[in-house]
Amino acid sequence: MIVVETTILLIFSPQFSYFEMNNKLSLNYSAVEKTLVEFLRMEIHSAGFSKAVFGLSGGVDSAVTAYLSAKALGKENCHAVWMPYATSNPQHLHDGMEVVNQLGIKFTTVSISPMVDAFISTDVEMNQVRKGNIMARARMIILFDLSQKEKAIVVGTSNKTEILLGYGTLYGDVACGINPLGDLYKTQIWEFAKHLGVPHQIIDKKPTADLWEGQTDEDELGFSYNDVDRLLFSLIDEKKNDSELKAMGYEETFIHTVKEKVEKNKFKSRLPYIGKVSHLK
Repeated sequence: MIVVETTILLIFSPQFSYFEMNNKLSLNYSAVEKTLVEFLRMEIHSAGFSKAVFGLSGGVDSAVTAYLSAKALGKENCHAVWMPYATSNPQHLHDGMEVVNQLGIKFTTVSISPMVDAFISTDVEMNQVRKGNIMARARMIILFDLSQKEKAIVVGTSNKTEILLGYGTLYGDVACGINPLGDLYKTQIWEFAKHLGVPHQIIDKKPTADLWEGQTDEDELGFSYNDVDRLLFSLIDEKKNDSELKAMGYEETFIHTVKEKVEKNKFKSRLPYIGKVSHLK
């Protein structure tokens, strides 16, 4: 069986079964819901907060965060914010409003265009990646300012796949006060969203950070979430080595690409190192 995703060729041997891997990635989503709702409730309260604020992009990750936050803290204590840029697809707002209306949570729209354009205008040679990073960080400025205003904690929306691959902007979309999704792979988020009752059009659409017109996660990554989640699970959770991964049918280039991304981006998920000098008397 040959599966082609963008520039990566994956060849699976007859011993490898999508069904088997799907079973391994499958979770008891009723238990996941109970655990994460309690996690949010206890940790947010123990930090001295009773309210949550989060970005609502119209995507599945932020929708799941909204559902969990509302269950943990009550709809009256949740504030969702849509932060579009000039090129943002208005369909994402429509999808986000489906979540808002279902949950009955507070909602605000804050355009990032004025602040982003003011910064971008300082460098005519700025590329798309830099612009995207500025947009992501601008959104986090808004959320953390709102969290101070409302004495609320910023709840994150980054999943395990994004964190492992470093697919996020440091001090941008990966910034938060607490993250309920960080131990769920993207494919598990989709299944969990079905369990929670997230609108189907949100679950079914192509994942995108909506940083520029036509941008999608999988086009940028160069492979699908389905394929990379299976590899990451075997690599990270099952701790399989390269020989075992190749025996499962993974193409060597794909293994190398994913491992390189994981290793190169570890710094994004840890606190900055501090040089220790206090012992130098």
